[in-house]
Amino acid sequence: MTTPTQALSDIGVSIWLDDLSKDRLTSGSLKSLMADHNVVGVTSNPTIFAGSLANSDAYKPDIKALATEGLSPEETAFGVMVSDVQGACDLLAGVFTSTSGQDGRVSLEVSPTLAHDTEGTVKQAKELWARVGRDNLMVKIPATREGIPAIAEVIAAGISVNVTLIFSLERYRMVIEAYLEGIARAQEAGHDIGAIRSVASFFVSRVDAAIDPLLEKIGTPEALSLKSKAAIANARLAYELFTELHSSSTAEALASAGMHPQRPLWASTGVKDPALPEALYVTELAAPETVNTMPEKTLHATARDGGVAGDRVSGAAAESREVLAALRTLGISLPEVTEDLEREGVAKFIVSWHELLDTVSQAIAES
Repeated sequence: MTTPTQALSDIGVSIWLDDLSKDRLTSGSLKSLMADHNVVGVTSNPTIFAGSLANSDAYKPDIKALATEGLSPEETAFGVMVSDVQGACDLLAGVFTSTSGQDGRVSLEVSPTLAHDTEGTVKQAKELWARVGRDNLMVKIPATREGIPAIAEVIAAGISVNVTLIFSLERYRMVIEAYLEGIARAQEAGHDIGAIRSVASFFVSRVDAAIDPLLEKIGTPEALSLKSKAAIANARLAYELFTELHSSSTAEALASAGMHPQRPLWASTGVKDPALPEALYVTELAAPETVNTMPEKTLHATARDGGVAGDRVSGAAAESREVLAALRTLGISLPEVTEDLEREGVAKFIVSWHELLDTVSQAIAES
């Protein structure tokens, strides 16, 4: 009998776990999820690592050892994160090989304090790539305005990139264009562009979490009928844009030279509204050539009662445009919402980063 997670894989969805910690590696948890639920990759972010370090004593010996080297809290934090990422990369090495580099990927993010620093982002991305020393690493770079040129520069250097914090279609178009520019420059520099991979992390549930309260405040039957539809519509139109821009003459020429598509990755796929089906943003965004990175709770819900019903994205663009048009009629500006979400997303990651450094500082003081 085909399981829901296998059904997703059969459609062409790569399931990545949105979580990483030393405990998950040493307990065999990640290995079990790979075996039982078709997990073929891992993503991380500052919030995940802040929680991992705050809730586990497993890092204290590593922090103590790094502290004896006189490293700063930030250097120490990157030290333990790099170690976890290397462990996950090694565990997923077989998947990386068997999928010719498409999956078996692990993501590590540059410091969120660099979100508006193009040169700083490029410098740290290159440093992390060299420090991890694994071909299946993806360096995460946020899709801020300052991040866009950094994405092109890092890809041009032959480094695989996970572009994160994408909320709007306008910004997503810039991300794809930066990828194509970076690949063209990498080719000119003599890099093997077939060895470069990229995903574009389009955030989902946070869009509904921002828009649904506005619809509830309006309170009309028309407004309430649009609840929990904006995020899926926005993501489905992103998939249409992915298909359109990867069919351009520029993209097709690069593809003929070995370029792989920059796959859409659905991020923030855990539902925020407890009234919604837990696997909503998984089943409704199933489509070929996509990645869905899930918190473990969402992964288990998908495996338990996912209700996967084939490709739910291709051909849904017209309906999705109707949803966004109805929102505009009600006075809700999706561009304004997504701009706020990007700003809030960066701010939240910076808060998590400082929490992470505080945890490390305290551990150093106690060592």
